[in-house]
Amino acid sequence: MPIRIIGDTHVDFIGKRKIAFLISAILVAMGLVAMVMLSMGKGNLGIPFMGGTMLEGYFEQPADVSALRRALSSSGFADAEIQQLQGRAQANSFLVRVKADPALSKQAGQTVLEAIKKAFPGNTFHMDSIHEVGPAVGKTLQSQARWAVLVSLLGILVYITVRFDFRFGVAATIATFHDILAVLGILYIFNVEITILVITALLTLAGYSLTDTVIVYDRIRENLKKFHKKADFIPAINTSINEVLSRTILTSSTVLAVVIALYLFGGPVLRDFSMCLILGVVVGTYSSWLVASPIYVEWESRSPKRFKS
Repeated sequence: MPIRIIGDTHVDFIGKRKIAFLISAILVAMGLVAMVMLSMGKGNLGIPFMGGTMLEGYFEQPADVSALRRALSSSGFADAEIQQLQGRAQANSFLVRVKADPALSKQAGQTVLEAIKKAFPGNTFHMDSIHEVGPAVGKTLQSQARWAVLVSLLGILVYITVRFDFRFGVAATIATFHDILAVLGILYIFNVEITILVITALLTLAGYSLTDTVIVYDRIRENLKKFHKKADFIPAINTSINEVLSRTILTSSTVLAVVIALYLFGGPVLRDFSMCLILGVVVGTYSSWLVASPIYVEWESRSPKRFKS
């Protein structure tokens, strides 16, 4: 027998759809505001999106990443990204990225070098290279990120339409876009830095949300074959969601345990990435119950296709 962490349930998910739609409308509005503000450069954008300085070099002796981070923070680079490079010809190699600052645009690299020299007086740092990432590059990456999201949504629409039907496809696409906007809005409110890694997490959660939705849709399709009257439509949808409820909770709990561990022990580099995934799992699970299926129900109620009478 399949593992069930909860017994049979009879939750009226469809009956709560109007409340869910109100909550979702607020989350989507937050996401749209965040998208507009970020596209205008008014937000906590990472170096690849807003420009900055990338500096690569190595220490003569081993250096502590935390000490390096504190040194740069005290010099005005609190959001500096530090990566220790492995497999290089020179040991103790580091890559340091700092955001563009109009007040330091032409001397950011020199300021970073002076901060390192001051923090490690007995450990010489040799600079191998320094690169400036301009605003034009950042704009290009922003455009590419938006296209990546749009292409993924189009792929979802085509896939669900082929596997189920067009109405299922539209509902699943709207639900996935809802999840991305909801998480983006929450990240914006909490001033989380939007980096390439965060964009990767947003695309990952789109895939996770879709998987959850497909499981629910698959059960709905099977149950609708058993019912032939319009009065049975909403009960069939509710029954389908309840039948996979235990599986969904078990799957989501397992994924959450992993990403929470990643958030707690993965270090500062992975913290924003794992936070995005945590929010994505929660929002994605919610939308598979209270967004994707209710949208399909609303469409069928307003323009009947399956049950004409």
